[in-house]
Amino acid sequence: MDRTAEIAGFLRGRRAQVTPDQVGLPDDGRPRRVPGLRRDEVARLAGVSTEYYTRLEQGRSANPSTAVLDALARALRLDETEREHLADLWGSGSRPQRRSPEPPQRVRSGLHLTLRTLEQVPAFVLGRRTEVLAANRLARAVLTDFEALPAPRRQLARWMLLDPGARERCHDWEQLAAETVAILRFEAGRHPDDRRLADLVGELTLSCPEFSGWWNDHRVLRRTHGVKRYRHPDVGDLTFAYESFPVPGSTDQTLCVYNAEPGSPTERALRLLGDWTTPAVDPDAVDGVRRP
Repeated sequence: MDRTAEIAGFLRGRRAQVTPDQVGLPDDGRPRRVPGLRRDEVARLAGVSTEYYTRLEQGRSANPSTAVLDALARALRLDETEREHLADLWGSGSRPQRRSPEPPQRVRSGLHLTLRTLEQVPAFVLGRRTEVLAANRLARAVLTDFEALPAPRRQLARWMLLDPGARERCHDWEQLAAETVAILRFEAGRHPDDRRLADLVGELTLSCPEFSGWWNDHRVLRRTHGVKRYRHPDVGDLTFAYESFPVPGSTDQTLCVYNAEPGSPTERALRLLGDWTTPAVDPDAVDGVRRP
């Protein structure tokens, strides 16, 4: 990842999203050739010189202090995730590049058990680059059967952006796809030397017509909570309140749970899907375990 280009793109993009009215600046009568704030206005709001801010935006300055980053965040009205991303971009210049291959991410047995326990709702574990590390039966039924895919292709982003079935299955495909790209952007700032992430971005750039526009917007998001809506070919529309939980002790792993309102059509549809996807019981098995 080109650190200078990333810093410039992110600051310019955020600067374009803020209007003078939003930050209490009067109209000075000068014509605006670009949307949002001018560099000198951001500098004034952040309490730095225009020359210094220009160097920052062009990536030509040494790592700024925490106080300067906080001032920029306030001037540009950055949220917590954007503020962290800004720090990541400057911090990447001083990080040593990874020399050894990254070890594969593993899901510990207790987390697999958690997914089995959450059998009434879709639940899955995401790793770096939106890799689907594990998923329960309902998650595979509602989204897609990631376990049936080759291991290198079990990525939520690749499914969302490249699989035609995802466009049909996601009610708000454009919104979900754009948010997925923003999550990848955030990860790219945290892991600028991740070659597999760079390869994924390259593939998406070539294969998804909308990807470049969303990527060049420099929007960043982290997985948190919200509403997801899907359209299942067998049980119809599904609406979930999703929650995301960082997995304690496992770096870059997130447990995602899709909850359904009690008594809702979605809960009834999940019950049907659960019945249809329950593995057949072996009559020669005892307690679910086949005996010799």
